[in-house]
Amino acid sequence: MRVTVVGGGYVGLVTGACFSHLGNEVLIVEKVPEKVEKLKNGESPIYEPGLDDLLREGIKEKRLHFTTDIKEGVDFSDVIFICVGTPSRPDGSADLSQVEEVARLTAKNMNSYKLLVEKSTVPVNTHQLVKKTVQRYLKDDVPFDVASNPEFLREGSAVYDFLNPDRIVVGVESEKARKIMEDLYRPLTDKGFPLLITDPATAELIKHASNSFLAMKISFINMVADLCEKTGADVELVARGMGYDRRIGKEFLRAGIGYGGSCFPKDVKAFIKIAEDNGVDFSLLKEVERINSRRIERFIEKVKNAVWTLKDKRVAVWGLAFKPNTDDIREAPSLKIVPELLKEGAKIRAYDPKAVENFKKVFVEGEDLTYVGDKYEAVKGAEVLLILTEWEEFAKADMEKVRELMELPIIVDGRNVFNPERMKELGFEYYSIGRP
Repeated sequence: MRVTVVGGGYVGLVTGACFSHLGNEVLIVEKVPEKVEKLKNGESPIYEPGLDDLLREGIKEKRLHFTTDIKEGVDFSDVIFICVGTPSRPDGSADLSQVEEVARLTAKNMNSYKLLVEKSTVPVNTHQLVKKTVQRYLKDDVPFDVASNPEFLREGSAVYDFLNPDRIVVGVESEKARKIMEDLYRPLTDKGFPLLITDPATAELIKHASNSFLAMKISFINMVADLCEKTGADVELVARGMGYDRRIGKEFLRAGIGYGGSCFPKDVKAFIKIAEDNGVDFSLLKEVERINSRRIERFIEKVKNAVWTLKDKRVAVWGLAFKPNTDDIREAPSLKIVPELLKEGAKIRAYDPKAVENFKKVFVEGEDLTYVGDKYEAVKGAEVLLILTEWEEFAKADMEKVRELMELPIIVDGRNVFNPERMKELGFEYYSIGRP
């Protein structure tokens, strides 16, 4: 099948590369010419495990193409995936201007049947606005459908998630659209991966409900972690005891410094706004947000308690990305923690395996903030080590070497990477989240 993907960002690239891998011919439409030129050379603008290989494979097999021309994209295929950004507005609502633009330009350029598929995360009933926009700008009476096919990709494992989905959700309003989507996903459904067919509104709602529920689990276990610290209980054992219950599950019950990234913060805000607009009380999610925002304050407090004062303290930071296996720093806890440390007068040496270049765009290197290319370089002469991202290479670090390199053997672990007993044996003063 031929497939057009509009938007060469995170979702668009993964979607296009994976559909190409499944045997389809894919054209990705991206506005930025410089990005298109890089993509044509097989260079991904983002770090995502496995994505580079799929891009090169698609280009080599001549199944994956790139363009800046939306008309070329509309002419290329009857199936057009909308994979553009939907950032938050100040009131928490989603900015749908890019989605509207795709609908408008598609309508102006289409002269035969098209199926527009929402892949971007959008508020419930956005499909109706897309439909209305296409109808307004259509020059002739050309048939079309609008469908919803939300993505459930985790950064750091997005390629795997696309090709091994927990579920595929498709919202359609016609048999023609249903058949097209069933055919497109047949390589996955033939392997036994479940396909849930709904109406578009339900599919749109499933996405926001799923992300908000996961954010709620994270905030819940962080709330419990605070209680564990006051009572001497161990939050990891509490989470394990909860996770054995199949109704609860063990995933997303890791205490830490809160959730970040491009999805959870934005989607929780949008879901709250959707509920408010429809007169529904979502105060539960407001509390989820409040708990998450307080994690930074609690962590800084923990650091201060460990070192007394931060003024002129040499602080090593391991991890800047919002989670491991990505270079994405959007809504990362580090974006709030680093400026708080600098405000207190700390001297920071920061390291992240992939996210340093993105972080430099926000915080320029200076006298009080230095970026290094090695985790051991970061801890040389440090009086405290802060762990903000749970990269695997941190868990595998030679901690005896770290102990030798640090001036003071103090660790404040915001991700519970290490075993407290082991750290004690190695001579560290070790502080983690929700553990004695």
